[in-house]
Amino acid sequence: MGSLKRGLYEVLVTEALERQLGGLDAGLEPIRSALRAPEAADRIALHLARVIERAVNSVPEDERAVIGLDLTRRLIDLIRQLPKTGDFGTERPAQAGDVLQSIVSRLPDGELDVVVAPMIPLLDTTLLTNAPGEPRVGNQILAEIRSADGIDVVMAFIRYSGIAPLLEGLRRHLADGRRLRVLTTTYTGSTEGRALDALDELGAEIRVSYDTSSTRLHAKAWLLHRNSEFSTAYIGSSNLTHSAQISGLEWNVRVSGARNPGVIAKVAAVFESYWNSTDFEAYDGDAFRARTEAERGGPRIILSPTDLRPEPFQERLLEQIALARLQGHHRNLLVSATGTGKTVIAAIDYLRLRESLPRARLLFVAHREELLTQTLATFRQALRDPAFGELWVGGRSPVAFDHVFASIQSLSAAGLENLDARHFDVVIVDEFHHAAARSYRTLLEHLKP
Repeated sequence: MGSLKRGLYEVLVTEALERQLGGLDAGLEPIRSALRAPEAADRIALHLARVIERAVNSVPEDERAVIGLDLTRRLIDLIRQLPKTGDFGTERPAQAGDVLQSIVSRLPDGELDVVVAPMIPLLDTTLLTNAPGEPRVGNQILAEIRSADGIDVVMAFIRYSGIAPLLEGLRRHLADGRRLRVLTTTYTGSTEGRALDALDELGAEIRVSYDTSSTRLHAKAWLLHRNSEFSTAYIGSSNLTHSAQISGLEWNVRVSGARNPGVIAKVAAVFESYWNSTDFEAYDGDAFRARTEAERGGPRIILSPTDLRPEPFQERLLEQIALARLQGHHRNLLVSATGTGKTVIAAIDYLRLRESLPRARLLFVAHREELLTQTLATFRQALRDPAFGELWVGGRSPVAFDHVFASIQSLSAAGLENLDARHFDVVIVDEFHHAAARSYRTLLEHLKP
């Protein structure tokens, strides 16, 4: 251990560390505690593992396997001499020193049905970020499906583009008589019925939470059970969408059950609690569509008896936008973390603009129908008008063109030659990082709100 500084440590005090503690700088004092019996096995094993790793790495590389295996046998022989520990003689490495990679069956033609190992060894816990040259989380999950004896998935949003590359692997998994359980939600309207239908047709067990007010499950995790005790889990930011699985800047931790059994056990326990919760209902395609599809004119909402009021941090953002406009800046970018209510801020900002503008024709642009439907509901709530706004998406066209919630695809398909550049007084673009695309640039260069 290097020079000791102020901070937290959770290590056994070795003879070398004892000498270091005796020479601490003035003003520093070590705080010790006795090794607790419930933690003894874990702490001692961790310490011994680190010592063995350093020792084996210190010998020439071509001798490490032979010396390391011999050391292991001698240590186990010492453990066998301890009273009341049982017989650990069978834990001594076999003389050949082999590593068991897998156990496979034979195909009807007699060939071995080889199970391909994932790029990341099952022993490794690591972080995946979809960075260039790094394994993609979607590809890694696909590689692990073949060796899983059971799979549990909890995913806030599931889209067909995200599940499509995995369907063949999941089909084979289920055809082999293995279990697949899926938990998802309808929060923000992002989960697609066709994606759940595809999983349902394969034989997956699916449960859905329709609660968009209190539950708001935002977890994304895969748990791949293996009877060999080498289970793994993927926990992070990636929903089941194509970009999240392949190209998005996502962070996901791949947890090894061999290294971190406590994490795997907790993931399994929490999944079971969700699975057995009354918040989740067995998936039925017709019921799903009946409860999630919006009416042609937009979402059906029941207005709350209270007004939509901004939180203090939202009010500060609204004040900054108002100040920017007073200074002559009428193209403003609002940046705020996911889930902090940017749509609410936009709706309240528009409500206030209406009071000062002689005319307040609105164009709200997004790239997905689900976002437009949800946003229209928020604006109707903010304006206390259940008939406010029209959708321009998925074959639906506005009639009045006064307050339009349009997809960029519908605007591009219609062309801009018939749209007066000054028709709309207020333009709001959702998910503005998409604005680098040509379709958005063309629209923004044409409009003069």
